[in-house]
Amino acid sequence: MAESTQVTQDQQPALQRSIGRTVLLLFVVGDILGAGIYALTGTVAAEVGGAIWLPFLLAFVLAALTATAYAELVARYPRAAGAALYVNRAFRRPFLTFLVAFAVMMSGITSASAAARAFGGDYLAELLPFGVPTVVAAWVFLGLITLVNVLGVSESVRVNVVLTLIEATGLLVIIGIGVVALVRGEGDPGRALELNTEGAAWMGVLGGAALAFYALLGFEDSVNLAEEAKHPRRDYPRALFGGLAIAGAIYLAVAFTASMLVETDVLVGSTGPLLEVVKVAGLVFPAWLFALIALLAVMNTALINMMMASRLVYGMARERIIPALFGRVQARRRTPVVAIAFTVVLALTLTATGDLGDLADTTVLLLLLVFAVVNVAVLVLRRRPASGPDSDGGEVEKVEGDSARSFRAPTWAPVVGAVVSLVLASPLTGREGSVYLRAAVLLAIGVVLYVVNRLVVGRVDADDSALAG
Repeated sequence: MAESTQVTQDQQPALQRSIGRTVLLLFVVGDILGAGIYALTGTVAAEVGGAIWLPFLLAFVLAALTATAYAELVARYPRAAGAALYVNRAFRRPFLTFLVAFAVMMSGITSASAAARAFGGDYLAELLPFGVPTVVAAWVFLGLITLVNVLGVSESVRVNVVLTLIEATGLLVIIGIGVVALVRGEGDPGRALELNTEGAAWMGVLGGAALAFYALLGFEDSVNLAEEAKHPRRDYPRALFGGLAIAGAIYLAVAFTASMLVETDVLVGSTGPLLEVVKVAGLVFPAWLFALIALLAVMNTALINMMMASRLVYGMARERIIPALFGRVQARRRTPVVAIAFTVVLALTLTATGDLGDLADTTVLLLLLVFAVVNVAVLVLRRRPASGPDSDGGEVEKVEGDSARSFRAPTWAPVVGAVVSLVLASPLTGREGSVYLRAAVLLAIGVVLYVVNRLVVGRVDADDSALAG
């Protein structure tokens, strides 16, 4: 597939390089902050009791390990296809490349679908005097997200920046409530250190980390903006690790505050756990305003995931992994409109067939499998010569005006990242069998699409050969 890198480039306009370092940093932060921490804090508490921060810390460590592999690979291949491109270059197995690409795409869509389902929970109920069916609210929600996505990457990223600031403000309000409570001697800080699990403590923490990992997902999505970043080799590693550090610190503080101020069983029973923190706070902060902030945070999660899913579909089309039709770019807006339409249809279907918990856990499972492969891929690519029959086309793809040195991950980081990813993807976490079944069905759909695509491409190639003869 070495010749595939030029497919669709001759007739289609290139994506616009318009994203700078600051906006990229905010994008990473905004991609991580969002629906996970606002909606799943109580679910994590059900696994570990009051020590909610511990699974978040473990999940953060895993994210940081895998992020080192992504940072090195983006510097080497500053293009839109992300994990699919890296696996294609490393293993040169079209079937494996397709499965990885499909898993990443579906994880983004399932994540956005989970966010859409979360939109109809306790946060929305706090604002509306009447009930709205969850599916109806989710579909309207996804329609608004799609409209922003179609407008263009610059417009979408600007909306993302605004929503990032809003959702970060909401989390800072929670942290502020915690600080005031500590100063006043309110709450129960000791509860945040209690570890209560049904079985072995390590099993509970591992299961909680698998759930908390959903809240930290998003850093991997930003690699698909490499082709639209001004200086990806220089700016991306800084934005990635800076964004992870900021988000991780906020999450730990929020988790500690929630456990300190709200009893564990109350958090477990709420679909809007952080709203419970606001309600018991000594500070005067309107519950309806915090509910609105939470809904905007959920919107940001969905927007970013749908943006990245559509860019990944576009990137796969350029690599000839899927038909070139999906790589078409709207000339005026320069957005991948066919890819956007395809991903939103899938998202609408998922919101009607799955609940929040299943969609979130399926997202985590799919991405953990992808992370394991990506961590191995970076080690394989290091061993490949810069020239010769097994070359991947050069050590680093050049970007005009970007002369920064490439980031290189310490070898132990991707090794440990691959192992830990597989452990968290295993049944050791206590994940329900239905989640594995849903992931298997989604991957099976991918296998069917792959076979159909190969048959169509093979038929076209055969026809072209006949005409040439």
